[in-house]
Amino acid sequence: MEGKTLARIGAIVFVAFAITATVIQMTRKDEPVRPGSAPALAPSVDPLRAAQRRCQQMGEAAANDPECLRTWAETRDRFLGRTPTPVTPQSSED
Repeated sequence: MEGKTLARIGAIVFVAFAITATVIQMTRKDEPVRPGSAPALAPSVDPLRAAQRRCQQMGEAAANDPECLRTWAETRDRFLGRTPTPVTPQSSED
């Protein structure tokens, strides 16, 4: 095969591919954009979230606060999908 013939075949294949792609694109129907769904109700106030915010604002002092320790335990249980375990204060015996 000569170079000219090979170039012509390549050009024909390219044009055929371009025409096919154009026909496919023109016959494709665009789906209408669906609007995003809005939540049905506004979320209720979560007391756990308020307690988390309070502990966050306390800073390092929250590590020694029993209420914050209870809040963090409940948050962990909720995140892991476990049933909340009641936290009992540990009494130190001398």
